[in-house]
Amino acid sequence: MGIIRAGALSGRFKWLTTAAVLAPLVISCAGVDPRDVDVELEQSAPEVKITSYTEALADLGSMSKVFDTGAVKIQSADIADNTGTAMTTGGEIQRNITEIMKSTLNSIGGNVVFIEYDPGFIQNQMVTGYSNFDGKLIPDVVITGGITEFDRGLETRGDGVDVGAQATVSGLKSWVPSNEIGVNYGSAGKAGKARITLDFNMKDFTTLAGIAKMTTTNSMEVHKATSQKELGVTIFGPTFGLKGSIKKVQGRHEAVRLLVQASMIQMVGKYLNIPYWRLLGDDTMPDPVVMDSIATIYYSMGPGERVAAIQQWLFVHGYDVRVTGVLDPQTEAALVKFAPDYQVGSGEIGEGLFTDIYINMPYDAAAAGRRAALNNILYQQAVAQAEPAAAPQAAPESTAVSYEEPAVVEQVAATARVETAPQEATSSTVKPAGKGNTLKSTGFGRMLDDSEW
Repeated sequence: MGIIRAGALSGRFKWLTTAAVLAPLVISCAGVDPRDVDVELEQSAPEVKITSYTEALADLGSMSKVFDTGAVKIQSADIADNTGTAMTTGGEIQRNITEIMKSTLNSIGGNVVFIEYDPGFIQNQMVTGYSNFDGKLIPDVVITGGITEFDRGLETRGDGVDVGAQATVSGLKSWVPSNEIGVNYGSAGKAGKARITLDFNMKDFTTLAGIAKMTTTNSMEVHKATSQKELGVTIFGPTFGLKGSIKKVQGRHEAVRLLVQASMIQMVGKYLNIPYWRLLGDDTMPDPVVMDSIATIYYSMGPGERVAAIQQWLFVHGYDVRVTGVLDPQTEAALVKFAPDYQVGSGEIGEGLFTDIYINMPYDAAAAGRRAALNNILYQQAVAQAEPAAAPQAAPESTAVSYEEPAVVEQVAATARVETAPQEATSSTVKPAGKGNTLKSTGFGRMLDDSEW
């Protein structure tokens, strides 16, 4: 047997005694006792789902009222995943997004009326005797579509760092487990992306034919990434370290909702001929379909019609003008304020100025109030011209002015009353809108095809 020296035995005894004393303290202070393992869950309350397009959808409804598009009744067919990956990926994307379509269309408001497609519900209500088809609204258009692309693993990238350093310390006691110290650091990460695409088309409800150019195809890239880090320190044998990892995945379901909302803003705005791109950010380009339609409408109008329309729009802008169909000094003064380079006395309004006045109309509450007052005035004037001997009739509820003080109504009416104008301007300022002899102003309304001009 080997001989153990007293000094060595004493050193080892001190080392073991110190380790035995410190071990419980370390375990107690660090909270690493396996018997005390626990985890705390974060608590969260229900909250309203708000996306980057929630406000834009409401503004689209306001814009439809201010731009006087007239009511459009929209129905949506079942919208589902046409790629089949919703099942194979374990629900990574939704199998059916019809409910998202319903809430999106119904949140627009204004002149946009959503009609649900649910034949089973209607049939059951008829069987029970609760309801029938009396009073049901008939849609003007139907929107079809679905998830058409879900490309996973388009790109995956990884990176990492591994750094270590060691040193040997001489002159230590022999009972020390090791004479080396060191430090190691490592990190690794991986990132990947996928792409989701949704297609939508609009059909005429009566003919079931697709409406030309009423289509949207929008894509969105979604990302996911992982990262982990390690730090280790070695001191004379024992190694201490820290380690952490995280994984983040951009919500696929939320991305689909954003695509639906953006597509409906684009689709409805395009159909109503309104500058919906103003709702999507300053860097969004004007829609060429809407711009071409405005140009076509401009060249289909006579000079008096153009002036009457611009006078209405200037009034909505907040300028003190009257709708006469004549390019009077008041109108030209407003045009100079709107466009300082306008040439007074030119006698005509170019396509560029015509378009700028239209697409830049405000759509806030004040503009909505001016539009309602204007429609009420135009209605009353048209009734007076049609039945001069009859007492004035109340305007339809959709165009009635709801100001509380009569003085305000009189002031607005005095500012924007329709005066006697040449026949061309008078006939184009107010047009019958169908049943009930409801009269409208010169809003563009829905998109017309070539056969309807």
